[in-house]
Amino acid sequence: MSNDTPYSDQQLQKAVALFYDGVQAPTVTAKGVGEEAAAIMAIAREHDIPLCDNGPLVDLLVTLELGDNIPPALYTAIAHIVAFAYELQGKTLADVPTAET
Repeated sequence: MSNDTPYSDQQLQKAVALFYDGVQAPTVTAKGVGEEAAAIMAIAREHDIPLCDNGPLVDLLVTLELGDNIPPALYTAIAHIVAFAYELQGKTLADVPTAET
């Protein structure tokens, strides 16, 4: 997602932040529309957290409440994003936390 994209009132920018500990399902830790979404993405950029632009997925995630785990129907989609984020950060599967570590 980019802050360079102009958004009209009808097409507001949305963002959802997830936390994943490698054991439990990812959890919604922040969500917002418009200025809140821009702030969430700015904080992510400040901390070198990868962003993913997937409108249909964020539309589903934004309906969840803060603290909710993602539903099982979204596990595969989120797993692909988490794997890609790890790859962007130069991490491998060995770096992924598990219940044993």
